[in-house]
Amino acid sequence: MTSRDTAALEAELERLREELQTCRKQLLEANELSAVGRLVAGIVHEINTPIGSILSNNEVAIRSLEHLKALLEEAREQRAGPPPKAAKIVATLMNLAAVDKIACERIVSIVRGLKTLVGGAGEEFVEADVNAILEDTLKLARCEFRRRVEVETRFGDLPKVQCIPNRLGQVFLNIFVNAGQAIQGQGKVVVQTEREGDFVHVAISDTGRGIAPKDRPRIFSSGFTTKPAGLGSGLGLAISRDIIVGEHGGRIDFESEVGQGTTFHIRIPITPKTEEQQS
Repeated sequence: MTSRDTAALEAELERLREELQTCRKQLLEANELSAVGRLVAGIVHEINTPIGSILSNNEVAIRSLEHLKALLEEAREQRAGPPPKAAKIVATLMNLAAVDKIACERIVSIVRGLKTLVGGAGEEFVEADVNAILEDTLKLARCEFRRRVEVETRFGDLPKVQCIPNRLGQVFLNIFVNAGQAIQGQGKVVVQTEREGDFVHVAISDTGRGIAPKDRPRIFSSGFTTKPAGLGSGLGLAISRDIIVGEHGGRIDFESEVGQGTTFHIRIPITPKTEEQQS
């Protein structure tokens, strides 16, 4: 092989590497959009409910203020003190304001969770609180869980880790959504965190149908899914492994029992290492 042939081969290999990197990025973005898309209906419902409450309260507040204004004007004309009914109206308005505050906090929490998942370019490593990322991601996942899935958190005292927060949010969301879809009817998801030496360990358990032994070797394979057509792309866990292992130098594995549920174990190094450094 001549030097010209070698140079041409190296150029072709470099081109292929660039194409693979582009494809990987596109798959990552597509999976992120897919994960968000699956939650859109639930998020809309979750936001519509508090907004509906605020609008209803607003109508009551306007009528109450008009009534209060009339009472105070009448009292002023008669040069009398505020009537007793005015105090009741003020108390009603305060109660409405308290309800509206709760509704607004609910909306803010959902938006904050969505921002954690897709916020900004977010390609650089920064110090972040894994417990906070889990909390924000769970706010989105609860839109998928609704009232049928109970969530229990057992968060340990963790150091901040060097990570890409929205990437970790994508991994957690993939696993939460998978857990919700694996649970038929009522069920439970337990999220635990603890420090293990130089790693932060996240364990996400569900009471779903579990993973069949024949499927376990392929669970992280790209394109493989056990879900019905239209529910799974087969990319979620493959990309999750890529994010944890390839980008963060961590580990991801699972244990499962058919009919009992599945636990995913994610170990994130406090200071990241590349996949090459680990091998």
